[in-house]
Amino acid sequence: MTHGVVCEAHGDGGCCYALPMFDRARPRHVSHRCSLALTAALLGCSHGGAQSSGAQETSSITASMPTPPTVEARPHVVQSPNGDREDPYYWLRDDTRQDPDMLAYLEAENAYRDAMLSPVVGLQEELFNELVGRMKKDDADPPHFDRGYYYYSRVEEGKEYDILARKKGSLDAAEEIVLDQNERARGHDFYRNSGNKVSPNAKILAFAEDTVGRRQYVIRFRNLETGEVLEDEIVNANTSMAWAADSETLFYVEKDPVTLLGKRVRAHRLGTDPSADRMVYEEQDPTFYMSVGTTTDHRFVTINLSQTLATEIRYLPADQPEGTWQVLKARARDFEYAADHIGDRWVIRTNWQQPNFRLMEASDDAVTDPGSWREILSGDENTMISGFKLFDDHLVVRERRGGLTQLRVRDWSDGAERLVPTDEEVYTLSFDVNRDPGSDWFRYAYSSLVTPTSVYELNMKTGERRLLKRDEVLGGFDRNNYETTRVWAPARDGTRVPVSLVWRKGVARDGSAPLYQYAYGSYGSTVDPRFRGWVLSLLDRGFVFAIAHIRGGQIMGRQWYEDGKLLTKKNTFTDFIDVTRHLIAEGYCDPNKVSASGASAGGLLMGAIANMAPELYTVIVAGVPFVDVVTTMLDESIPLTTNEFDEWGNPKQKAYYDYMLSYSPYDNVEAKSYPAMLVTTGLWDSQVQYFEPAKWVARLRARKTDDNPLIFSVNMEAGHGGASGRFLRQKERAREIAFVLQQFGMVN
Repeated sequence: MTHGVVCEAHGDGGCCYALPMFDRARPRHVSHRCSLALTAALLGCSHGGAQSSGAQETSSITASMPTPPTVEARPHVVQSPNGDREDPYYWLRDDTRQDPDMLAYLEAENAYRDAMLSPVVGLQEELFNELVGRMKKDDADPPHFDRGYYYYSRVEEGKEYDILARKKGSLDAAEEIVLDQNERARGHDFYRNSGNKVSPNAKILAFAEDTVGRRQYVIRFRNLETGEVLEDEIVNANTSMAWAADSETLFYVEKDPVTLLGKRVRAHRLGTDPSADRMVYEEQDPTFYMSVGTTTDHRFVTINLSQTLATEIRYLPADQPEGTWQVLKARARDFEYAADHIGDRWVIRTNWQQPNFRLMEASDDAVTDPGSWREILSGDENTMISGFKLFDDHLVVRERRGGLTQLRVRDWSDGAERLVPTDEEVYTLSFDVNRDPGSDWFRYAYSSLVTPTSVYELNMKTGERRLLKRDEVLGGFDRNNYETTRVWAPARDGTRVPVSLVWRKGVARDGSAPLYQYAYGSYGSTVDPRFRGWVLSLLDRGFVFAIAHIRGGQIMGRQWYEDGKLLTKKNTFTDFIDVTRHLIAEGYCDPNKVSASGASAGGLLMGAIANMAPELYTVIVAGVPFVDVVTTMLDESIPLTTNEFDEWGNPKQKAYYDYMLSYSPYDNVEAKSYPAMLVTTGLWDSQVQYFEPAKWVARLRARKTDDNPLIFSVNMEAGHGGASGRFLRQKERAREIAFVLQQFGMVN
């Protein structure tokens, strides 16, 4: 493709992440041809789905298909120092979400989706019943102790959301409802609760609610003695909150109302007007994210500022809410750190002089001088320190080694260590809730591709281990019916890429099984091999499920991340493709029944592989995909763009512009055959805006030469995470699985 020039009436454009609100002149002489075309299609042909290459024809798939919506092109130029590009679909970007033409188009896409999937409505219902049927309808988390109370969350049969509850002093005490999310969600199409901080005196709950999906939360307060929700309401906040020791002052992060980026830390005093809340910190650099918190021992409140390559923490004694904040270590490029406090020491995890991080400690009076920090434990070439938990008598460290996680317990008094035991070849370990630093029992979660999440307690003094709860999977699930393993796929540059696999016993390794391959591969985020109940609906139909641990994640340490970003980003995409080729060559799957899936930055991955190796994949599912990389990263009016220059590059510099343009999914759609595709988005998505996938779908339809179905599904009431209720989410998953099965001809 010639860079900078688009010679057809479909182009490049759109933005992801939080957007500024502004007025743009746009022509109003637009016909509603998109909805009219769809109406004609639905009236003029039978409902059927197209077959992908290699799929068997079934009785539910007919030769004719509804006609997809069409979208009018409107002239628009995206300018850059390195070339201008036409973007005739830029008009689909409406920051108010009110443009009637745009909304009509999205509704038409949903109608087309329903028409295309009408032959598998029964299968969707069957899958939904399977997914819900495996869920325990009334369940509860193991209670955890925190300052005099045992706290837990539970769900009740038939209800979508959690009920937060507690018992005072003993598990035999009467239950107190902290917050019933079902009551709070009543009357809302979308509801998300987060934050949830109980005051130190245990009398007030601060909680954050979003009823749109835009992640602009409202913080409210509930009197836990009377049940009354107080009049105080803080709007346009994120979910990060921290109480001062007085139980009257709450620190929170205020968002910029235009960009949705955390901008200021304010202090709210109960009973006062939130509009007059005292500002305690304002961030001037739009490349930094912001949160607040408290240390494990509750002695300090912290303001945590971070970007891709730098960190800064400010701290304040919790009993001095109007005191002076101190900087623990001033921000510096390539100096990342996290800090917590216990007793008379700070513990710091940092990449200072160790790319795979190390743990250090410092006394209260010397913590602001890194030269006085003392090393506790260091990562090395093969081991990355990824987190830690503090107790009065022990330190627990989470590490990554050889592509797997391990937990190391260390005694403060003598340095003696023990590793938390594991039971399988492929697994993941993570911290569970540990709110009582005086306890000798450490709580953690264990899971694998065949073992549901299991919460354990380990006595850090004796080594005794006890299982508190294993998630119950209904519907006749037996973990012994499945096999899991890890293989290493050779990438084209010789790198060995770990792949986690699971299948049902009896599935032959003879090249006949369908494959569902998943990955993410950005921001150093690692997709661990944990249990996913929905995958059983694939495994029980003979699928092999694979997680490709590609570069751009951090499963093999920090360098694994460095080798999958900026000017090495294409390693992420080629790793995924090379994993697919390896699994085919080794007989794990049928080369004509390969499906791929990824979301958000993983949706970028899906767009890239669709352009680079479409012949390998029968079906691609791209969730909320970030596909218009160059246009987004050119728009510095979006602070979240500048924040990510160190992840993707700055396209105002020619080297990055050329490289990003060479893989940006939107810019590289060609006139060739593409796999069957299901693309999803949420109208209110604040992370990857709805119009990125909308325009990508339009361009694919204009250029692709095949008849494989391309379905665009828009949740008109949700944001980046999709539907909010535990059952509603399963409807979206059932649709995805049904689409894959339809394209593989696996419909009864």
